[in-house]
Amino acid sequence: MPRTFDAATLGILRITSEVGIRTNRHPDRAVIIWIVVVDDAVFVRSFRGPKGQWYAAAADRQATLEIGDRQIPVRITPVPDPDTIEAVSQAFLAKHAASPYAKEMVRAETLSTTLRLDPL
Repeated sequence: MPRTFDAATLGILRITSEVGIRTNRHPDRAVIIWIVVVDDAVFVRSFRGPKGQWYAAAADRQATLEIGDRQIPVRITPVPDPDTIEAVSQAFLAKHAASPYAKEMVRAETLSTTLRLDPL
């Protein structure tokens, strides 16, 4: 069973629109990404689909999540379950409803890049 984020961190992630992610391949450069929480699990998705640089660089399934001045090493797990992918899509649409880019995050080509993050 994967470790989960503590309640305080989940609370911050529920209201934080953007976080940074650093991959092991590019540890000196954080990429800003959107993040959502669904049922106390944390998810991200590549805006550019599988061609996203940070997504491709995360192939080793580890990264560092930046939340403000905190850096949290995370394990990355691809999400194959269609119901979870749909729940994540709905969370992106709800959380970022005011953004003209929200619908871009739920395009068919981005769905396969849905990733779960768990602290190491």
